[in-house]
Amino acid sequence: MTQKKTNPYPALLEIPAGYLNIMGYIDESEVNGPGCRAVVWVQGCLRECPGCFNHESWSFEINQLISIDSLVEKILSNHRNQGVTFSGGEPFWQAPALASVARKIKAAGLNVMSFSGFTLEQLQSQYAPAGAQDLLGQLDILIDGPYIQSLAINSPDSLVSSSNQRVHIFNPSLKDKMTWASDQIEVHIFKDGSRLITGYRGQLELEE
Repeated sequence: MTQKKTNPYPALLEIPAGYLNIMGYIDESEVNGPGCRAVVWVQGCLRECPGCFNHESWSFEINQLISIDSLVEKILSNHRNQGVTFSGGEPFWQAPALASVARKIKAAGLNVMSFSGFTLEQLQSQYAPAGAQDLLGQLDILIDGPYIQSLAINSPDSLVSSSNQRVHIFNPSLKDKMTWASDQIEVHIFKDGSRLITGYRGQLELEE
């Protein structure tokens, strides 16, 4: 497991109030949580885990700024979205803004899930990132723990990518909907011809 190398707070202070710094966004994903859902990848992570799926998310520099209200509107505008998943990067470094998004999304009847490299115990401790408790209180599902390449599962039946990770279901109504698998992929092709690959790719290589 890698260690913290920098202090993220100076960079986080560059994000205007009421905004998030994100790496990417998609609608209608079916490999990032139960059902059909929006996925928000936040920008910034200190871990730099070997085998990480999203190297581009490590930097805390400003990438894409989006307001909380605009993000909520974007999620709700696609009526196929049944929920939203926060990924990254490390969502809990932007916990206060994501908690605001979560509250608005849940008020509209959608569910909220997050991945985190922190464990639940770390997020509940006094050393957790600012706002962690607030975001935890809004989550229906949390998948915790860093990705550890030596513990990779690579199974089509697993909800997690490495065996140290855990699935915490805070909303009992979702217990029978844990049917996605970490070893699946999706390719989203956008109108401008660009594409986004999400889900665990394993050894699969796709041509540019």
